[in-house]
Amino acid sequence: MHVPTLVAVALALSFAGSALAQDNPAQIELADGKLALKAPESWVRKAPQTRIVEHEFAIPAAAGDEADGRFTIMAAGGSVDANIDRWYAQFSQPDGGSTKAKAKVKKTTAGGLDVHVVDMAGTYKDQRGPVAPAVERPNYRMLAAIIETGGAGNYFLKFYGPEKTVAANEKAFVEMVEGLQKK
Repeated sequence: MHVPTLVAVALALSFAGSALAQDNPAQIELADGKLALKAPESWVRKAPQTRIVEHEFAIPAAAGDEADGRFTIMAAGGSVDANIDRWYAQFSQPDGGSTKAKAKVKKTTAGGLDVHVVDMAGTYKDQRGPVAPAVERPNYRMLAAIIETGGAGNYFLKFYGPEKTVAANEKAFVEMVEGLQKK
């Protein structure tokens, strides 16, 4: 076979594999395929911006918002409370008050697992890596969930963005979390 033909075949196989991976971009598998979530169809799968993020989606901006929302999933260590406290620290309040006092935290069950759902708003300190400087983003909101898997550790689902964009997608986020399935 000629070299140009080999290159063409290799490219065709590469694109075919890529297309197969995109057959259902909304399907999210966690814990080595033992858990599954389905992202809303309107959310756009992206390459993760950092290595610790396993799955990432852009959520199209709602009317009046200038930026898209961002949804990430990662497995990480630390207790549920320590991670929620870390999320509180990522927000400040325009009145100088406590984010923790204004946030809503609810423990629920999905797919037979304990899930902690957090809702908070304010000025978000957006830091996209351990050494990147934080950018302050006023009028942001975050919906987040911690899935306690037991044997596979905790999974952290974090959806943040401009308040209108998050509000417009709140129901979809809740339905996705409630739809968690064990495989």
